[in-house]
Amino acid sequence: MGKTNRYTITAALPYANGPLHIGHMAGVYVPADIFARYLRRKGEDVAFIGGSDEHGIPITIRAKNEGVTPQDIVDKYHQNIQSTLENFGITFDIYSRTTSAKHREVAQDFFKNLYDNGKFTEEITEQYYDEEANEFLADRYIRGECPKCGNPDAYGDQCEKCGSTLSPEELINPRSALSGNTPIKKETKNWYLPLGQYQDFLKEWILDGHKDDWKPNVYGQVKSWLDDGLKPRAMTRDLNWGIPVPVEGAAGKVMYVWFDAPIGYISFTQEWAAKNGKDWKDYWQNPETKLVHFIGKDNIVFHCIIFPTMMKAHGDYIMPNNVPANEFLNLEGDKISTSRNWAVWAHQYLEDFPGQADTLRYVLTANMPENKDNNFTWRDFQSKNNSELVGILGNFINRVMVLTHKYYDGIIPTKIKEFDEVSQIKEFAKRIGQYIEQYEFRAALAEYMNLARLGNQFLQTQEPWKKGDDPEAVKGIMNAAAQIAVALGQLGEPFLPFASEKMLKMMKVEKADWNTLETADEFVAEGHQFGESELIFGKIEDDAVAIQTNKLQESKIRNNMTNPNAELQKELILFDDFQKMDIRIGTILEAKKVEKADKLFELKVDTGIDIRTIVSGIAEHFTLEEVVGKQATVLVNLAPRKIRGIESHGMLLFADKADGKLTFVNPEEETPNGVQVG
Repeated sequence: MGKTNRYTITAALPYANGPLHIGHMAGVYVPADIFARYLRRKGEDVAFIGGSDEHGIPITIRAKNEGVTPQDIVDKYHQNIQSTLENFGITFDIYSRTTSAKHREVAQDFFKNLYDNGKFTEEITEQYYDEEANEFLADRYIRGECPKCGNPDAYGDQCEKCGSTLSPEELINPRSALSGNTPIKKETKNWYLPLGQYQDFLKEWILDGHKDDWKPNVYGQVKSWLDDGLKPRAMTRDLNWGIPVPVEGAAGKVMYVWFDAPIGYISFTQEWAAKNGKDWKDYWQNPETKLVHFIGKDNIVFHCIIFPTMMKAHGDYIMPNNVPANEFLNLEGDKISTSRNWAVWAHQYLEDFPGQADTLRYVLTANMPENKDNNFTWRDFQSKNNSELVGILGNFINRVMVLTHKYYDGIIPTKIKEFDEVSQIKEFAKRIGQYIEQYEFRAALAEYMNLARLGNQFLQTQEPWKKGDDPEAVKGIMNAAAQIAVALGQLGEPFLPFASEKMLKMMKVEKADWNTLETADEFVAEGHQFGESELIFGKIEDDAVAIQTNKLQESKIRNNMTNPNAELQKELILFDDFQKMDIRIGTILEAKKVEKADKLFELKVDTGIDIRTIVSGIAEHFTLEEVVGKQATVLVNLAPRKIRGIESHGMLLFADKADGKLTFVNPEEETPNGVQVG
């Protein structure tokens, strides 16, 4: 093995104001984990750093909406996010949080360093202020019309419809998200990072230095910002939730979340290093270390302009080697939206598909939005699982295990001849590794599956089950098939960690160094004993997919409802079915409680066609005195049924009020009994 390289890998800090969805997983966490797992298998020195961003404005907004404290919100969702990532096999070396004492200390030291060295400018500016709420408004608390696309509900820092980065001053008809009022302008002092002073540095570092190795979408967005000219950006805010600004005259101010949050990568590394006997500076201040940020495209400006400027201003830190930002993942052809509940929530997926984290990792990698927005559909998810994971990969592994046990009691037979298919394995390993190093994870996964296809084709072509008269040939074929199967177990770990572990355990094989896989001529020795065969993947049935698509359909319906608390529409009926219903106006003549039934009244109702008994569950909503003499709407041709021994002949119709109580559906004026409704 050659020289060990050192990598610091960061994954965007999720806001701890809600759970993760598949867009987060495909955009950031799955690719980052594939990269980290691969590098570890190469024997590299890796620090894979993650944590929750707990100071964002979305957190305070959610806290206000739910009537709890911001700390309550972050405590809840930090745990949810952390456990979700663990259950998906995301192998952070540390997953911490920005409300920790260590992070506050590191962030304040960083700010103080820039302040003491004159890197900030102090500016008194007019900021939006809500007179009713008595608060300065952070960007996310200002809503208005986007000047780029006309979206009437854009935020003061970003339009979620067109993706444009904005400032509050650019919004048309701004309004406060706290009160809905038009905010006023009020003077306040803040500390600004003069980004324009670093324009030449950023241009030389990125536009001149990374034109050929950074993704076009990242490079293009940075170039656009630099071409427009960088302007000073405030690094402090007038808020009561965040890290206090540690300088004189800054009472009531906290750090801008995009100053505080990326420093989390550094503070979390310090926390990890202290626990593991390492020097954190090796991972952030050694020029030989490669720093890689995994993010979504909406975070490009922060990781390629603001955070590098902060580190350059500080003077002790390395610059990112790469920022392989992904585009967005859509869901069933529509943009994922947490507010519209148009999402597949990662933790709910794990509940609905227990033990199938790898299936989602596989589909998200195959559909990863590396260079353009991509799409996830449940039908494609089912198809990829059943036809590729089960039908190709799982099928090949199972055939090799079953045949090896059938012919040789699970013992790898002697290699009789060389097969080209085996000699190709190391080339597959090299290509997979090269694609991963180039952040082309879809291509890497495709190569891996091509090796599984090669294995299936090899068995189909050689047909060892037809060569019983040539046992030596069968030995050679099965030895070669075993080599491919073991290689699949080894090479699958970055993409399918749980399945890979299961395969290797089943085959009784230890994980090998990736460098060995790229040079080996043999992946399992003759005479090695395989364990018992187990199925690696299970089929996903139509019913399971239908449940998921129905959930989305329900979300779509609710988004169009004028009363979001109303019950969903029931199944459609035909007009002929409706015509069969006989609904009439009737009057309740008598009422009494049903014995040993707190919710039931026994009613005598004049329907105009007869006087009948109807048992109704309305005792919790009305007194006996309130219902006697009331006119009601009655379904009279409902088949009789016995309720608590009383035969009931019909049903009274009621509506739910907002407070959960029932109200009669009756005519405004007294109407003759028996008049039909409808």
